[in-house]
This record gives sequence, structure tokens and C-alpha cells, in this order.
Amino acid sequence: MDLATGLGILGGIVTICAIIIIDGGNFAAFYDKHAVIIIFGGATASTMTRFPFSVITHGIPMGMRFAFTMSASHPRELIEEITRVADIARKNGPVALEHAVVSDPFLAQGLRYIADGYDKDFIRDTMERDRDNFLQRLDEGSKVYRAIGDCAPAWGMIGTILGMVTMFANMSDPSKLGPAMATALLATLYGAIIANMIAMPIADKLHIKLEEEEIARTLIIDGVLQMRDAKSPTLVREMLLAYLPQHHRTEMAKA
Repeated sequence: MDLATGLGILGGIVTICAIIIIDGGNFAAFYDKHAVIIIFGGATASTMTRFPFSVITHGIPMGMRFAFTMSASHPRELIEEITRVADIARKNGPVALEHAVVSDPFLAQGLRYIADGYDKDFIRDTMERDRDNFLQRLDEGSKVYRAIGDCAPAWGMIGTILGMVTMFANMSDPSKLGPAMATALLATLYGAIIANMIAMPIADKLHIKLEEEEIARTLIIDGVLQMRDAKSPTLVREMLLAYLPQHHRTEMAKA
């Protein structure tokens, strides 16, 4: 589980609640149903206009799932794991990879292809297609959340304008000034919170994970193809070290 995402959102909620408590603790004053309808209804409508419905229905749950639960794939650990299974393949043959235990499902898929005797072109094409499809889904999820983060503050401004119009149109009736002012202010508050505490951070988190997964899965594909060609574990390891920054290569070389 990615603790940073959960702790970040929790920290934002605690910060807002702490300010409310310090200022008197009246949480009811910070709720307005008109502002809620404007922000959530407007942001949903704008997002549905911007993307196909199929992208939204899988982009939003995928974004939440991977932002909170997706574990990072570290290239150094992958290189060591690929080197280990390459040594198994060299000593016991490709069939032994069928029973090799690895932590990454994508790597396990490649090992099954080798154990089943698929040719190199099939393995490359299939795994690259799987990688590209997965990265596309992550990219779509990132774009959906970024769109929500873009339009939520704009709908907050729309809510503020509507509240101000209502307020000025009812200056003669003091009983309507309070609700109108609440809508005007809280709509902007809700929009800013949704954009800056939830939507935009999740979009950025998904973009970072996309870049990490692209490197990790490309590294795995190259390692699997080298094992398919029965290259030595040392050669496989040296080739994959090119995916690491220079200081990491030096550390692994010393190790």
C-alpha cells in the first residue's frame, strides 16, 4: 500500500478540521447543500463532456486503486530477481522457469512464455502490447483526475457568482442573504479542496507511477528476451544495469 497518498489526504483533512476547531468548532457552518450540488454536479458534468463514458468508469476506480495500493517496482530489485531466474534457466533449462517464484506478475508472465517455448517475436510483441495497454489505462486515469482538478475550482467560481447574484437580488430580504453568502464562499472552498487535496495529487501520483512502470516493464521485457536467447546471467545483469542511474550502477558493481 502507498502510505504517502493516504497520509497526505488524511493530513489535509486534519489541517482543515484543526482550523475549524480553532475558530470555534462549528462544522455545520461549513456545509451548504447548494455548494455541494454545484461542485459535484458541475465537475461530474464537465468530466463526462470531456471524456467518453467508458474512460471515466474505469479511469476513476483505477486511479483510486493504484494511487493507494500499487506497490512501486524498483529496477534494482528487478535486476537481481531477473539475474536469479536467469541462473535457474541456465542450470536447469527453460522448463525450470515454470516453477520459479517471482514477485512481479509481469515478470512471471514472461517466464511462463519462456517455459512454454514461445518464440522471441511472440514474447516481445505480446509483452510490449500488455505494457502499452497498461500504461494507456494509467494515463487515462491520470487525465480524468487532472480534468476534475481543473474544473472543480472553475465550478467553485461559478457557485460564487451564482451566490453573489442571489444575494444582490435579495438585498431587501435579510433572511436570504446568509444562505446566498454561504453558497458563494463554500462553493469556492469545496472546489479548491477537491482540486488541491484529492484530484491533482492523485493525477500527479498516477503520472509518476506511469513513468516508473514504463521503465520497470521495459526492463523486464529486455531481461525475458535475453533469457529466451539463453544468455548468461552475468550478461543479462550487465545489460539491464543500463536502466539504472550511474551511482546505482556503481553501488551494484561494488556489491
